[in-house]
Amino acid sequence: MHIVDNISKEEYQNFFEKCPYNHFLQSYEWGEVAKERKQTPIYLALVDDNNKIHAACLAMRKHVPIINKYYYYSPRGILIDYNNHELLEEFTICLKDYLKKNNAIYFKIDPALIYEDIDTEGKPIINDNNNYELYNYLLKLGYKHHGFNKLFENNQPRYTFRIDTMQPFETIESNMNKSFLKTVKRSEYYDLEITNDYNNDTFYELMQNVANKDSFTSNSKKMYELFDSCFSKEKHVEYITIKIYPDKILEKSQNELNNIQEGIKNGSINNKRMADTNNLIARYQKDIDTFTPYKDKYPDGIVSLILICPKTSNSMWTLYIGNNELATYTFAVNRAYFEAIKRAHELKLNFLDLFGTVGDPNTTKDNYAGIHEYKRKMGGTYTEFIGEFDLIINKFWYKVLPTIINLYRKIKKSHK
Repeated sequence: MHIVDNISKEEYQNFFEKCPYNHFLQSYEWGEVAKERKQTPIYLALVDDNNKIHAACLAMRKHVPIINKYYYYSPRGILIDYNNHELLEEFTICLKDYLKKNNAIYFKIDPALIYEDIDTEGKPIINDNNNYELYNYLLKLGYKHHGFNKLFENNQPRYTFRIDTMQPFETIESNMNKSFLKTVKRSEYYDLEITNDYNNDTFYELMQNVANKDSFTSNSKKMYELFDSCFSKEKHVEYITIKIYPDKILEKSQNELNNIQEGIKNGSINNKRMADTNNLIARYQKDIDTFTPYKDKYPDGIVSLILICPKTSNSMWTLYIGNNELATYTFAVNRAYFEAIKRAHELKLNFLDLFGTVGDPNTTKDNYAGIHEYKRKMGGTYTEFIGEFDLIINKFWYKVLPTIINLYRKIKKSHK
């Protein structure tokens, strides 16, 4: 067998769809989106003498100009039966040969395979559900492991929460935190309109709002546009779009407030209920104060949140979310995640992946612990992946590559 790098889109997609644990980061579409990030997608396949594909992968190739060499990254690893050690060894041998011929320094993978079961604190649970044997076999084949990092040090998160969406929805809901469900219920008061619509200009504006608030750099507008074009064409994405109607909420809250005030005036509200009544008065007044600045400005509603969820034939991920202050106020953010879980269940997908958390729930770095706790409330299984491995082809250039990249960036920056 040997490696080829010229398989067609149809060949790659057919093999991808048949792989039971495929990931959207291994998809043909993701490779096309990566072009906007200055990466060259190479669609590799291990074929026999009859051109039958036995394994495949999306490999992102990056050029190192100063030394005219390349390094490769296969996000979420190879589309292969990792339990078939003979096939894995054959792929590795053939891959090494291919990489040497193509001036490569190394080849990186980070398979979305469970390393071991963990408890709520991220500590290992001793059982037979682990990939210790695979981990050791990859080392035996010459792959270098990057360690069991706990935060977001590497290309992809090593921990995540996955929600089994094949369960009855009543069971899924029962695993959710009660406070999370309470906010989802509260969101229903605001009569949020939830659709699968998408507008790139709107999403980019919402994403910029989040980026400015949380101090991070968003992807380019063109990248999001390319993502939509590629994934929508293949029907490999779900959008959770939430529209809010300020005028309707104003009218509803004002009517509710008037009814309460009338009840107090005519004595129909029991004095024993006044504490709850005062809370309602404060809530409706806050609604009025919040939405009055939007009065008569958005008769057709205002899109306040878009959640982008790429999917495969058996799984879905929550990837990008853009929202504004109205989405936060109306609990639309929690509602969006709830609707994504529900949609994955309706589509009969195996799981919804919340795409990333930390391995240390008690970390004090940034707001990682807060993000972890937020995702935990949705009731998924805390999941640890096996980590990053490098297949090193040129030891010398692999060792000095970080220095070369830093030098290149300094030179490039000085010429701007």
